[in-house]
Amino acid sequence: MTNSSGVTSILLSAFHGLEDLKPMYFCIFLLLYITIVVESMVLIGVICTEKTLHEPMYFLVCNLAANGLYGSTALLPALLSHMFSHSYEVSLPCCQTQIYAIHTYAIAEFTMLAAMSYDRFVAICYPLQYHTIMSLTKVYKLITFTWLYPMVIFFITFIETVKLRFCGKTINKLYCVNYSLIKLSCSDISAFNIAGLVTVVLFAAPQLIMMVYSYAHILRICSSSSRESKRKALTTCMPHLLAVINYSIGCFFEILQSRLKIAHLPFKAQMFLSLYFLIFPPILNPVIYGMSIQAIRAPLFKMFRGKRRQVTSK
Repeated sequence: MTNSSGVTSILLSAFHGLEDLKPMYFCIFLLLYITIVVESMVLIGVICTEKTLHEPMYFLVCNLAANGLYGSTALLPALLSHMFSHSYEVSLPCCQTQIYAIHTYAIAEFTMLAAMSYDRFVAICYPLQYHTIMSLTKVYKLITFTWLYPMVIFFITFIETVKLRFCGKTINKLYCVNYSLIKLSCSDISAFNIAGLVTVVLFAAPQLIMMVYSYAHILRICSSSSRESKRKALTTCMPHLLAVINYSIGCFFEILQSRLKIAHLPFKAQMFLSLYFLIFPPILNPVIYGMSIQAIRAPLFKMFRGKRRQVTSK
């Protein structure tokens, strides 16, 4: 979208700091993207084809993997293409599209993790009513909400960014983000700074409340349970807790890197912090759930053993 200021493209100046080892970075990012795609597709494929995994928890895991694929695809193909470029410019519409995709991924990830905490709450606190409460109809509605909520809620906010006039065109990052684009505005952005922080709280608060509520009740139930029950509860919650911690660390890094001045950090450290939430949750979540949950791990091993036998027999 071209605005009245005449700015039609955005320069991603952070790529200049990678010019000394571009072939190496290209190979690293390509390997990361291939790993994310393969891991996510294998996990989604196993859950979709294995009838024993057609349960609410695994449907949510499947959607978490799909969202990770969505978020990494919003970043890595564009990043890889810039490795072959010398201008490091991206058109304003492409920049805005990437912003929309990356931010909706981020909100959807947190929303899905909140939905998964509710699922664990029901499974542990109301085990006998689990399939009644988490019926397939309710799960489908929950999954639909986790996808539509970020798309609609961020669009309402982002439409104000699209209306801005821009007097600058340089973003010191490897990809486009909303706050960096707002800082290029010709207008005073004080109101945007306040609105941005309020929006972050509003985007995160409902999901955070759901997670705290769910785990507070889980801890209450576990405190009066047997040692074996506590062990089972820990086993079933651990993958989700690891996913939440991993994603929260990534978001904290990005907020720290975007909102605060951390110029004292080395350039490559700043780039690592800004990429963490877009690469490491998508690459680690399939491993966390695939290796930690026996119901998923068994079909995975079975599938790979079957393929190995086919290769050996040939």
